[in-house]
Amino acid sequence: MAIITISRELAALGDETAHELAKLLDYRFVDKNTLEERIKACGVAGRKLERYDERKPSFWASLSQDRDDYLHYLKTVILNEAMEGNCVFIGRGAGVIFKNVPGVLSVFLVAPYDIRIERVRSYFHCDEKKARQIIEQSDRDRVGFHRYFFDIDWKDPGNYQLTLNTGHLHPAVCAESIKHIRDCFCSPESEPLHVKRLKELILGQRVKHHILYEKGTAVHFLEVSVSDNTVTLYGVANSQALVEVAVSAAKDMISPQSVRSEIQVVQEYSIMP
Repeated sequence: MAIITISRELAALGDETAHELAKLLDYRFVDKNTLEERIKACGVAGRKLERYDERKPSFWASLSQDRDDYLHYLKTVILNEAMEGNCVFIGRGAGVIFKNVPGVLSVFLVAPYDIRIERVRSYFHCDEKKARQIIEQSDRDRVGFHRYFFDIDWKDPGNYQLTLNTGHLHPAVCAESIKHIRDCFCSPESEPLHVKRLKELILGQRVKHHILYEKGTAVHFLEVSVSDNTVTLYGVANSQALVEVAVSAAKDMISPQSVRSEIQVVQEYSIMP
C-alpha cells in the first residue's frame, strides 16, 4: 500500500498531474470534493468547510471551536481514506498529516510566476492585473492555512520528498516522473511499518474523538500520540479531575497500562466557544 500527496501552487497543474498519476498507477484520487463529502457525513456543516478550507481563518474564526472540529475531522477522514488502499491526495495538508509515515511520497508542484499568470489569464479569461491578484490571494491562503493548522512553511522544499517545476512539463510527464520516484521510494519492506503507523494515527484520532466528542471532556488542544501500544495524551485542562476523566476515557478503548498523560493543568483556563 502506498500513498502519494501532492501540494501545489495555483496554476502549477496540480489537479491535472494528480489525475494523470492516479490513472497511471490505478490509485484512488482523493480531492477536495471527496474529503468534503466525508467530513459532511460526520456532521460538520458546509459553512465550516468554507471558513477553513486551505485558508488561514480570520481572527474570530481562529478562536472558535469550529476550527478544532474542522481539523479533527479533516485528519480523521484523510487517515480513513488512506487505510482503504493506494491513493493520491491533493492539498488539504495531507503531506503533513502523513509526515514520517513509511511508504508516503510527498510532492510539491511549482511553476514560474510568468507562466502561472498566463495560465490563470487563460483559465479565468481575465487581464494580467486580475491574474496577479488571484495568484497572490491563493498563495496567501495556502501559506496561512499550512502555517496556522500545521505550523510549517508551505513553500519549504524540505517538507517534501520531491519538488517539480511544471512550467514546461505536461501533466503526463510529471506523473511519469513521480511514478519513477515512487518505485524507488516505496518498497515492500516498508509495507508493515506503513500499515502499523497508519493504524497508530487512526487509533489516536479515535481516542481523541471518544474523549472530546463522545464523553464531552473539556480538555483543550487535546492531541493523542500512539506509539508501540502506548497512548500519550497532551493538552490543557483546568482541573486534575478532568485529566483523570480523559485518561479513564482513553482506557475505555485500550488496555489500562498503555495510557499516560502529559495534559497540563491550568486553573480557570477557558476558550471561546
